[in-house]
Amino acid sequence: MLRSGWVLAVAVVMPLAPLPAQQPFINELPAAGRPVDIAATSARRARLMDRLGDAVVVIPAAHARNGEAYGDYPQDSDFRQHNTFFYFSMLESQDAWIVLSASTSGPDQEILLLPPRNPAQERWTGVRIGPDTTAMRLTGFATVLPTMAAPAPGVRPMPNSTLDSLLASLRARNVPFYIPIEGTTRYEAALGRLRADTANGLVVRNLRPVSDSMRLVKDDVEIAALRRAALISAEAHADMMRAARPGMWEYEIEAVVEAGFRKRGADRVGYPSIVGSGFNATTLHYDVNRRQTQAGELVVVDAAAEFAQYTADVTRTFPTSGRFTPRQRAIYDLVLGAQQAAMDSTRPGITIGRLSQIANRYLREHSGDLCPVAPGETLRGDSTCARYMIHGLSHWIGMDVHDVGPYSVPLAPGMVFTIEPGIYIPAESLGVRIEDDILVTATGYENLSAAAPRAAADVERLMQNAQRAATNRSGR
Repeated sequence: MLRSGWVLAVAVVMPLAPLPAQQPFINELPAAGRPVDIAATSARRARLMDRLGDAVVVIPAAHARNGEAYGDYPQDSDFRQHNTFFYFSMLESQDAWIVLSASTSGPDQEILLLPPRNPAQERWTGVRIGPDTTAMRLTGFATVLPTMAAPAPGVRPMPNSTLDSLLASLRARNVPFYIPIEGTTRYEAALGRLRADTANGLVVRNLRPVSDSMRLVKDDVEIAALRRAALISAEAHADMMRAARPGMWEYEIEAVVEAGFRKRGADRVGYPSIVGSGFNATTLHYDVNRRQTQAGELVVVDAAAEFAQYTADVTRTFPTSGRFTPRQRAIYDLVLGAQQAAMDSTRPGITIGRLSQIANRYLREHSGDLCPVAPGETLRGDSTCARYMIHGLSHWIGMDVHDVGPYSVPLAPGMVFTIEPGIYIPAESLGVRIEDDILVTATGYENLSAAAPRAAADVERLMQNAQRAATNRSGR
């Protein structure tokens, strides 16, 4: 599209002071201690504006959780950026705003609004990036404004007063406004005023369908973050298998795997860790993790790390004693075979629905007599082990562990999803799930979480070698 001849004029609405000089000790790495990839975020914003044409986009950042102010739950003091804001900025700044003004007949305008720095508060909360020339250099935004204008003497500053003036000037363009309707963002006062203005003819649309569709195919920066998250997760699963012993509590296993995440640089867990032993292994989202494991049983661990706001999703099943029983091994190998059949079929053009059919067909065709019908059992059309796979095969991963995107689309290079067949037999306290993170490539796939042992023999070898080494150490 042609981009020439139109310039946003904010100054006619509200005079803006020059950006303040950089205060000392500014954090040079504003995104989780990592630099912003300016080329990637600029390309994402440009692609968004190309798709929207004549439009204004308003995206708020997340706020601190209540716990950060030491409210009712002081342990809940973490902060995580809204995904849409992070996607277009890679910034973890709180209470910030992105305003994009796109035009098919003039230049686009990209504006970042940041809260003014407060040195006294930073003594408590840490140094934060502010609306100054440093922010321009670190973020790639050519225009950086404070969220509020400097007040007159004795006048209390109004939050987002600069934003309100900016939006008032953009309202005169008479183009659609796009806002992300997600979570708490729908309750932002500034967005509420925009939505109320539809009574006066303003067109307000949900940004999420457009921005979410952009996130389905990951760019190189996103793939690098997911590859790192998956590697961290897989190596931590190997740590866990080495440490596992009969009699460990589920929470001890959880501690080992999550410590593995942190010592490798993960920002946080991608989701609450699931450590289910014995009967608990047959409960899909069991995350209480308070049972003591027993010799001879299986443990299902579904746990993964988040790195740079992108999360992996990895599940492994292992025997507490370091060796599968023949029955456990047969069920495990059946699940592994179904997973491998789906992996081997992964390529551009196929759908996740088709991969699910392939995995389930493998379960039906290779069950043999592993899952006989129990007396009094009610069947629902399937007498094979496939009847014990009670969840879907796959889901997208990205900034959310169940990331955005429709499942009917054909796979394309850059898409990342899980393959996770499972068999759960409550009557036997026997559950097996194996889950890996799969990147679609031009010719097939890459298993991002391959560093965690999958084959039963590899799991046993890792665990038995660790147990022998521990015995040798204790005998010296």
